Amino acid sequence: MSNQHPGQGWPTPPAGPPAADGYAPGYGTPGGPPNAYPAGPAAPAAPASHRTAWIGAGATLAAAVITVFGAYLLSPNGNGGGAKNPPQAATPAAPQAPSSAPAAAPAAPGSSASPAASAAATPSQESAAGAAGTVRWEGALVIAYAEDKDLDSTPPVRSEINSENDFAVFQFTGRMLRPERGAKALVWAEAGKVPSYADCAGVVDTQGTAKDFAMKTGMVVCGRTNAGRVVRLTVKQLAGDASKTQGTFDVVVWNKAT
Repeated sequence: MSNQHPGQGWPTPPAGPPAADGYAPGYGTPGGPPNAYPAGPAAPAAPASHRTAWIGAGATLAAAVITVFGAYLLSPNGNGGGAKNPPQAATPAAPQAPSSAPAAAPAAPGSSASPAASAAATPSQESAAGAAGTVRWEGALVIAYAEDKDLDSTPPVRSEINSENDFAVFQFTGRMLRPERGAKALVWAEAGKVPSYADCAGVVDTQGTAKDFAMKTGMVVCGRTNAGRVVRLTVKQLAGDASKTQGTFDVVVWNKAT
């Protein structure tokens, strides 16, 4: 083959749009250069933006899986440590039984006494026992002329309220004992027996009167005060005349039913 020089050999194909059969003008046609192959269509390239989005989504998913797995390993119930037993249900506390005792009243301001001591230091009007027939007061008592006595007070004294006094003494044909202002009495007739509360209470309401009694030493009288308490008066001594008349009695006053 002879060497070609510029301007010699195959002519330069004319410029222009590709032929309809896909070959460039002057190529693949009779008279074209040998061993020439038609150019095939180029493969479309994947958009760069789609690849980037998939790579980012994969990285995010991997990070989420690692985070969840790490939290599971570090949790108390996971395999990574901590207590593996399930938590036990709390047992409810047993309810407290209400106290049946009433609350004590507080002590008065400035007082060092406890509430219990204050209550004990303030007895009721009746004795501590309080039941009917328990002794309210017992002792020697002098009743003088014009000095009536209230046997409902403790100890028995003359009351400034005249209607509260129960028994008086005076002299008429002898030294007399008089129940007054609703009180009543009778002379105990059974010799040799000192009447009890039950003895006096059993007869005073049915046989007792408000009349005067001539007194003598050793006489026993069952009575009831105008406040309703059963009493027993035993004459121990008599003295004086007229306005000096007086009697000394051994007296028992019993509590009444409340």
